[in-house]
Amino acid sequence: MTDSPDGRTGLSTPPPPGVEAAMATCIGGEDRNSNQAGARVLVVEDEPQIRRFLRVALTAHGYQMIEAKSGQEGLAQAATSHPDLVILDLGLPDMDGLQVVQRLREWSTVPIIVLSVRGEDRVKIGALDAGADDYVTKPFSMGELLARIRVALRHTALNAANDPVIVAGDLRIDLVQRRVTRAGQEIKLTPTEYEILKVLAIHRDRVVTHSQILRAVWGPGYQEETHYLRVYMGQLRRKLEPDPARPRYLLTEPRVGYRLISSPSLTDSP
Repeated sequence: MTDSPDGRTGLSTPPPPGVEAAMATCIGGEDRNSNQAGARVLVVEDEPQIRRFLRVALTAHGYQMIEAKSGQEGLAQAATSHPDLVILDLGLPDMDGLQVVQRLREWSTVPIIVLSVRGEDRVKIGALDAGADDYVTKPFSMGELLARIRVALRHTALNAANDPVIVAGDLRIDLVQRRVTRAGQEIKLTPTEYEILKVLAIHRDRVVTHSQILRAVWGPGYQEETHYLRVYMGQLRRKLEPDPARPRYLLTEPRVGYRLISSPSLTDSP
């Protein structure tokens, strides 16, 4: 463990468990009250001490951490847990981290920050060319890693839509805070419900096909599982629509897909 001149803490070897909480507190709490609080971070790392350190630090700053110990587990978690960002080690026990990046980029645009002891330029360039968004070399400054996480999440929200807050009638979908309200009242959605709504919101007023939604939310291999969508769309309508039997926002395009209407009329019918 090393300390930089500005007081940030770097990690060369994982800290003893007894000092982790103190380290996370000393790093600074600027993220806890930020708009990104609650964002889900998938950490794909085989070293348990590093996972433990990151769990303490990320949780202290308001993030939710999902863990994976191998490349295959990381890919599975990415498909089922819908993280907002991935922190990925390259030296995994079952596959090279570059393969994980390439596999993820076949179906996902989730930001990926590589966190690796490999500091050679050719390795960094290879990871970035494969689709990683950023590269941090171990030993690392936790303050710097948190800053890079904030930047990656901001870019994701801004790239997803010109306005990170999407309004459809009295629905308000905040892509940065991952918060949905109707007439000012917060609506609690499951991670999968939110991901479906986010896809429709980004492409609001346009038809999004069943396969496009399934691929974006569940990943490759689920593009024919339209019954998943019927179940979740029913749940979303019960939570979001004034009258779920006569939806105004989430409209069905028979045999094609769904559409989120940004300016619903009071007289709209399903």
